[in-house]
Amino acid sequence: MRLSAPLPRTFDSPEGWIALLRERGFRTAYWPLADDASFDEVDAYASAAVAAGISIAEVGAWHANPLSRDDAVRAAGLARCQERLALADRINARCCVNISGSFAEQWDGPHPDSLSADTFALIVDSVRAIIDEVSPQRTYYTLEPMPFLLPDSPESYLALLDAVDREHFAVHLDPVNMINTPAKLYDNAGFIRECIDKLGPHVRAVHAKDMTISSSLTLDMPERRPGLGDIDFRSFITAVQRLDPDTPFLVEHLDSDEEYVAAVAHVRAVADELGVET
Repeated sequence: MRLSAPLPRTFDSPEGWIALLRERGFRTAYWPLADDASFDEVDAYASAAVAAGISIAEVGAWHANPLSRDDAVRAAGLARCQERLALADRINARCCVNISGSFAEQWDGPHPDSLSADTFALIVDSVRAIIDEVSPQRTYYTLEPMPFLLPDSPESYLALLDAVDREHFAVHLDPVNMINTPAKLYDNAGFIRECIDKLGPHVRAVHAKDMTISSSLTLDMPERRPGLGDIDFRSFITAVQRLDPDTPFLVEHLDSDEEYVAAVAHVRAVADELGVET
């Protein structure tokens, strides 16, 4: 697997970006440029990654909501997903990733209709519209699972793969986002193996997070930095070895570079114990 994490923006050139990636020991990377980067700048960074043997793990289409019930928001969401997928194809990223969308006011918020059969059909239509407009040749459009939006399980992701029926629709695996019951958390090693069993051939990238469960009488399962929660990272990393060895294993959602450094150190320590190259 290829481990990576977000970087502090201390670079202002492709050479500086590559130097920082090498300093951190990363062989894959989040796409570093802002949406308004010129094609010349985009191509320079992409070429530098190729020359350095560094894969571009993902291009995010975050904050785009292709399911919004507001026509203008939905149209803008589809357009942004298409633009980001086209960028991912231009730079040969392993995937473009977004969530499926939401009917809530917040673009990624829960909604009572999120898990319905009608919503499933709308997701199929939106993913087809995104992929068919771009016709990617080198990359894949993927959906990050969510605990309260489809796909929310390996089974619902498999159903979407089958229903969308597009070669360039694939999986961005975030098992922690699908651990939405205490039973799944308590047997997270088994659940992660199930995810790999069912989705493995379609996985383009993996998000690596930790989580725990609080003692609140209503369910509260917050994220934690890798190593500070209940996720069995030995089993997680072992399961990922059944994927393409170039699969990105991406730390995310931390508040500081110091936390990212500590998270990466924990993952590397576990990987080293298992004899896994990162």
